[in-house]
Amino acid sequence: MDDDEEDLQIFQAALDHISSTVKYNYFTDARKALNELRLGSLTTQAIFLDLNMPLMNGHEFLAQLKQEEKLKEIPVIIFTTSSDSSIREMTISMGAVDFLTKPNDFKDLIALLKPFIF
Repeated sequence: MDDDEEDLQIFQAALDHISSTVKYNYFTDARKALNELRLGSLTTQAIFLDLNMPLMNGHEFLAQLKQEEKLKEIPVIIFTTSSDSSIREMTISMGAVDFLTKPNDFKDLIALLKPFIF
């Protein structure tokens, strides 16, 4: 989930480079994504979540997701421009499984994402 269309395109290109079989959905509105997950019309093995989003930020999304019995086990990987260790610690304590700072280089992005593609 990310509200920046350019970041989404780069992320998708990296996923496509890593695996031609990986399936993904993206949302620019965390509220809509949470609703789709609650309704069961969207299932996922993992969520890559930006923290800086309008309407519902990543912290709010993570907190609400982890309160949902049927959704709380979905692994959430924070994927943001921040490298602040206090924000990292807070999101991990909220239930995120990892915290990744968005790299500036496409090759670095591929290397960063490879371990998460299953």
